[in-house]
Amino acid sequence: MDHGPAVELGQDNASDIKARIGLVLFVIYGLVYAGFVVINTVSPKTMSETIIFDLNLAVVYGFGLIMLAIVMGLIYNAICTRYEKRLNTEESEPS
Repeated sequence: MDHGPAVELGQDNASDIKARIGLVLFVIYGLVYAGFVVINTVSPKTMSETIIFDLNLAVVYGFGLIMLAIVMGLIYNAICTRYEKRLNTEESEPS
């Protein structure tokens, strides 16, 4: 069974903005994660306090970090897709 020819990739005009967006989201996530580390370092007892549904702060914060990463990934994908469509299709349209 043969496969078709490889896709030819052209220049991505949106790569600069995508990199900037990725860095901003990385810094935001890094700050939220640093908060988790600081709480664990400075006041580990705080992490054992019950917050919601009989779950402690460590569990809630941990799941929050996971959910934040997923949501930020979806946001990144949506924003980048919009920029790719706008910036890369302008080049291919005839003048």
